[in-house]
Amino acid sequence: MPNATRVRQPSDTAADAAFVRAHTQVQPVPFVPEVRLHMAEDAIALWETTETARGEIGMPPPFWAFAWAGGVGVARYVLDHPELVAGRTVLDLAAGSGLVGVAAALRGASSVRAAEIDAYAVTAIGINAELNGVRISAAVEDLLDGDGGPAEVVLAGDVFYERAMAARFLPFLERARARGAEVVVGDPGRRYLPRERFTALAAYDVPVVADLEDAARKTTTVWRLAG
Repeated sequence: MPNATRVRQPSDTAADAAFVRAHTQVQPVPFVPEVRLHMAEDAIALWETTETARGEIGMPPPFWAFAWAGGVGVARYVLDHPELVAGRTVLDLAAGSGLVGVAAALRGASSVRAAEIDAYAVTAIGINAELNGVRISAAVEDLLDGDGGPAEVVLAGDVFYERAMAARFLPFLERARARGAEVVVGDPGRRYLPRERFTALAAYDVPVVADLEDAARKTTTVWRLAG
């Protein structure tokens, strides 16, 4: 699940890296054991710690410290269907931990670009890419007014959980599809996904962090945006 409310400019990269490492543990991702990530155990505690470290109240949750169901579904699909990304340029949009981008790189993407608006997330993506032995170009940037070019494949996990988010993401994804990109998203039944615009590729029963989802598992569908 991404954060897309406002861009948070890069801070002290070394300090951010130390923060990420200090407050997470390296673990294999449930349902995607081929990938290991720096992940946290307690979302609320980390959220409060992040606000204290930044000296700012009202920060978004630390999306980068967890493997959200939508991203897990896309990563599983990419790992099982390498033809989607092999030899192609990939954009991991609102990348969070970088899970989806790591999966694409592991399956032979020619390059992977990850976009996030949280400096902690960008730092975590770099750390997680190194942990998995892959390269990802990550930056703090809001791309939603563009079309994702020149990426040949645009991947996004769990971006339709809020009305305002959906209102920005859908036009972006449609512009990417209109210029010829393959667009694939993961969604665990969020309210604002316009299902009539997508074709289902696969569905998985994904284990999730119960404190974040009020459930132990979520049925997650991987969708392709129709042309």
